[in-house]
Amino acid sequence: MLLPVHAQRLAPAGVTAWVTTPDQAQLLHQQPGRLAFQKGAANGAVIDIDDSQTYQTMDGFGYCLTGGSAELLHGLSAPARAKLLRELFGTGANDIGVSYLRLSIGASDLDAQTFSYDDIPAGQTDPTLAHFSLGPDEQHLIPVLKEILAINPAIKLLGSPWSPPAWMKTNEATKGGSLKPEYYAAYAQYFVKYLQGMQAHGITLEAVTPQNEPLHPGNNPSLLLPAEQEAEFIGRHLGPALRAAGLKTRIICYDHNADKPEYPLTVLGNAMANPYVDGSAFHLYAGPIEALSQVHDAFPTKNIYFTEQWVGSKTDFAGNLGWHAKTLFIGAPRNWARTVLEWNLAADPQQNPHTPGGCTECLGAITVAPGGQVTRNVAYYVVAHASKWVRPGAVRIGSTSAGVLPNVAYRTPAGGHVLLVQNDQATAQIFNLRYKGQSASATLPAGAVATYVW
Repeated sequence: MLLPVHAQRLAPAGVTAWVTTPDQAQLLHQQPGRLAFQKGAANGAVIDIDDSQTYQTMDGFGYCLTGGSAELLHGLSAPARAKLLRELFGTGANDIGVSYLRLSIGASDLDAQTFSYDDIPAGQTDPTLAHFSLGPDEQHLIPVLKEILAINPAIKLLGSPWSPPAWMKTNEATKGGSLKPEYYAAYAQYFVKYLQGMQAHGITLEAVTPQNEPLHPGNNPSLLLPAEQEAEFIGRHLGPALRAAGLKTRIICYDHNADKPEYPLTVLGNAMANPYVDGSAFHLYAGPIEALSQVHDAFPTKNIYFTEQWVGSKTDFAGNLGWHAKTLFIGAPRNWARTVLEWNLAADPQQNPHTPGGCTECLGAITVAPGGQVTRNVAYYVVAHASKWVRPGAVRIGSTSAGVLPNVAYRTPAGGHVLLVQNDQATAQIFNLRYKGQSASATLPAGAVATYVW
């Protein structure tokens, strides 16, 4: 939510704070009054905000809208769905302003079954894509997306495939296998048909990745796509195909864990692929978040995105709140990420639907129970602490970090400021937010997350 212009002019008068605590006693709870800015020296810990230091521009925060999520949302009554989608994607006082979504191109493992847009009987092939159809997405995903776009026409969308059609693969199966070289050109046209088909529905994608988790062929669906093959596919086929079709969709490479920065470095270092690649996408099921900066530093003109992290259904709210806030929503932007996306927007109370062999413990940001009851889970709140106030176009600015109270700061498009802080200590912490020589004193409970806006 952007403060109105007249409120922005009152910035020196004080800071408004919203807090979420590990015990859930406060959930995105607005604190009473305002923290007052005062001149003079600050006592205790200080977080200095310096908007003369500018870094990346933010594209947004949000979730992966899986086919299963769309199915559950589409199953709600029209009034209930409209109210929930407004809360998620609107920018009103009671909305959280989700501004970026990742979609699966074809099925992900959180669809009820595997599918591509060109499934044909075993043993047959369709190199001209004569049987291509978005039919599977037209049942739930596309109708829900159209309702989301009616609320926020500017929302950015990223598409990622989990698998090509099985007939394009070495093992002719949805799980594992590699893309046959003779189908590289056909698969590039598959992307073109997908993007054009979505456009025909009024849905424009900002970007695509060639493959979700290209080094994890054990999921269902999945594909093994080593870095050299991804570089060849982008440089010789996907990039030229999108350009020839007049599509301005960005190509983002990798889309996997931070433990293998050599993968995006290989793709970006490939002379054929590099001109077509906008940047690199990361998950964090392995590796350090600082690896994002390693790739940025090697190719500073290429963008960095954080595109997926799950919450396990057998883990606790408190641990997830602290880790996701500190490592992802603070750590990823401090390492140049323009997006931070949690994995799954919605699941039912048994973490369904999913494919055979798909994730059985992926907790949705919301749980949609039979009868339409909605429960808001930890990923709802960690995303909201950023998405509600750090709107697309906000710029990350300088903020000091002294080893405790991890934080990240932004200047909003309207000229306001946002500071996200996590107390990673076992006791409440008193600190001072210092801006332009004035300080505002704040107290943050142990393990809590807070967003400060002025």
